[in-house]
Amino acid sequence: MTDPRPLTLTVCGSGAMGSQIALVGALAGHDVTLYDIDADRLDVAIGELRTQAERRVTKGRISREEADAAFARLAVTTSLERAAAGADFMIEAIVEKLEAKQSLFREFELLAPAHCILATNSSSIVSSKLKEGLARPELVCNMHFFNPALVMELVEVVEGEHTAPETVARAMALAASMGKHPVHITREIFGFVVNRVLTAIFDEAISLAEAGIASVEDIDVAVRKGLGHPIGPFALLDLTGIDVNYHIKTLQAAESGRPEDGPSQSLTSLYEAGKFGRKTGEGFFTYDGAAQ
Repeated sequence: MTDPRPLTLTVCGSGAMGSQIALVGALAGHDVTLYDIDADRLDVAIGELRTQAERRVTKGRISREEADAAFARLAVTTSLERAAAGADFMIEAIVEKLEAKQSLFREFELLAPAHCILATNSSSIVSSKLKEGLARPELVCNMHFFNPALVMELVEVVEGEHTAPETVARAMALAASMGKHPVHITREIFGFVVNRVLTAIFDEAISLAEAGIASVEDIDVAVRKGLGHPIGPFALLDLTGIDVNYHIKTLQAAESGRPEDGPSQSLTSLYEAGKFGRKTGEGFFTYDGAAQ
């Protein structure tokens, strides 16, 4: 499954997910360009990646030489034309908004080589919604990494009806070359596999808290100690982002046509207050500063 050849990989979006995917690719020996429209955000991302790489060196997970070589292979740019030039593979990790993703895919396809695969890291927007207006929809798929991408081993590769078997094979091979364990999801479904199971846990945990059955603290303890999960549902909502989960539930309701699938009152209140979890220092729990 693993393709031994280094690829030219572009990652669009320098948030926590996009930047870590970029570093994983560079550590695997690929030439990576990290693209964002915000130059300041790119500077912050590289600083955060250097801090994370330094921790991994200190803990002996990678060598100093491996870290230095990875950053030598990692470029950043605010130019989409430069980001697309020569790309074999693009992984999109921008804001979880359909129109923004569609626009990026259309622009990138016009600028990239004809063989370039266009993959979205989205766990809630399937690639069939991004293929409209593209000349090569057979090269489009979902390639869903998990947070934090530097640590989590799983990648869900999702095949749409439009996706060519070779595209799936190339996405699986890229994930394997990055040291990940890819799984092939053979048709599109909202949330794929892991997030469908996780959403059920989130929804039930929030329902229990809103009904006053138990506190968010005790629910998290119960899930950790009773189910053996490494993190409770409310801490995980804070880690992945209240805003991200709010948008996912909004999309789920739009997809199903069922208002009850939308964001809960608790999630909505936090979102409207700008309390997005670890990234802002407060969500269901309070943190000392934003997450590193």
